[in-house]
Amino acid sequence: MQHLEKKDSGKHNNVIPFIPDGEFYFTKGVEAFQKHKFDISIKWLRKAIEMAPQEPLYQCQLSIIYTEVGAYHAANQLLTKVMQASGDKYTDCYYLLANNYAHLGLLNDAKKFAESYLEKEPEGEFREEAEQLLEVIDFDDDEEEDWDIEIEDELLIYQETVFHYMENCQWDKALPLLEEMITLFPEHKLTKHDYTHALFYSGYEDDAIEMEQDILKEEPENLHSHINLAIFYYELGQKQEYESHIQALLNVYPMHEQQKLRVAVTLARTGVYHEAYARFRRLNNGLVKHHISYFKWYSTAAYKLGDESKAISLWEEGCRKHKTLSRQERPWSS
Repeated sequence: MQHLEKKDSGKHNNVIPFIPDGEFYFTKGVEAFQKHKFDISIKWLRKAIEMAPQEPLYQCQLSIIYTEVGAYHAANQLLTKVMQASGDKYTDCYYLLANNYAHLGLLNDAKKFAESYLEKEPEGEFREEAEQLLEVIDFDDDEEEDWDIEIEDELLIYQETVFHYMENCQWDKALPLLEEMITLFPEHKLTKHDYTHALFYSGYEDDAIEMEQDILKEEPENLHSHINLAIFYYELGQKQEYESHIQALLNVYPMHEQQKLRVAVTLARTGVYHEAYARFRRLNNGLVKHHISYFKWYSTAAYKLGDESKAISLWEEGCRKHKTLSRQERPWSS
């Protein structure tokens, strides 16, 4: 018996343990993607990136899956990281960014990235797709503006980083970046509204309101000012001021999905659940599911209107897509 024990022990000592590497996880991720099992594919590819964070191919493949599920901001964030680290080595990133911007409705940006791709890869793999994209956009060449790719890359990095911090309510991290953006890119007006939002939730309520009121004096129909002021006054319990801004929103039906989402979220956050629910239902959810706020406030509106199963389904889907949401309590539980 003693001899057998030694023999068995020797067998175990000769076993070479299987230690999966980045390539293993990448292959599993691609296989899942080809089977349209996107959630599983994302998990495998995130693991591949964790094992080999310097491998741009893994990040590019994950960005493609994010695009497939409508998480365009997340896809762009990965692509800009690759471009920042690799320069023009991975020129496909230009087309992939162009495609994402087209889905987001940012057609001018889409055009610029598509043109950059064709300039760098005139016979590239995505040549036909890029040319077709430019045909669809069909901008007037006479209106083409000068464009500095380095400045645009820098702006994109700022936007994606701020988007992440804002969605996760990390105001202390968002504020300094927004201040830099206002200085570096003064023509991007939405930055000021994001700044006042972060300012308000950082405890500077009066300053935030004053800034939005100043903007509204110059632009009385400014949608984002009405959105922020409705939220600010609601949070402060100033009902009369809140009502004037929420009424302005109830009469507006924006064209772009991101603006539609902001209005729907604002209505839900301030208790206008019937109208909020109707607005959420009209959204192209493939374009907004990368927003944590979509799941948080759509599920809240559904619950408040008595559709508990819909609320739970939305919340659970959001938790699967966004880890930070899974660590929060359901908003209607508080």
